[in-house]
Amino acid sequence: MKNWRDLSYLQTGTSKQRAAWDALTSTRVMENLKVYDPVLAGTIPLDIDIAESDLDIICTSDDLEQFDASVRAFYGEWDGYQETRLLVNKVPTSVIRFSAESFLFEIFAQSVAVEQQNAYRHMVIEARLLEMGCPNAYQEIRKLKQQGIKTEPAFALYFGIAGADPYLALFQLEPYSQEELFRMFGSKARKRQANLIR
Repeated sequence: MKNWRDLSYLQTGTSKQRAAWDALTSTRVMENLKVYDPVLAGTIPLDIDIAESDLDIICTSDDLEQFDASVRAFYGEWDGYQETRLLVNKVPTSVIRFSAESFLFEIFAQSVAVEQQNAYRHMVIEARLLEMGCPNAYQEIRKLKQQGIKTEPAFALYFGIAGADPYLALFQLEPYSQEELFRMFGSKARKRQANLIR
């Protein structure tokens, strides 16, 4: 499985990924927040980003007040800086936003290990689905997102993943092997790809 903490892949990736690397390097956000185990998540690492995609950085902290103060000390004077508190699946969450280097940064923190947070878990299973070898999947999911469809519903639509709630449906795929995922969804994706080519 890909090591999502090693951001070197951004340096040789798409133009957006290379720009993301430059933005992360110049702001030193991963270094400054190292104690909170930051990981870049979302659409840019997966190469399914659209024009307005932001840099989503997920962190873990048992003290959100301290987390907010730490981020504020580094970035409180940056353009558009904003702090928000909300509940995500009943878990207290801090969301901090600011703009830099032509990107909107969104930094999330919960008292949950990064690997157990929804954004990370979704990214991992989405990467596994994309690895099934359908060349048009990236492009078609990007098109769905450009139409206003959120990432997880777009994956459910493209790969034919059943379930009323695509966010929960993706979690249910975690136990399956790559071979099992291919048996479950590979033919649907190939059929969709063939229809697109016609």
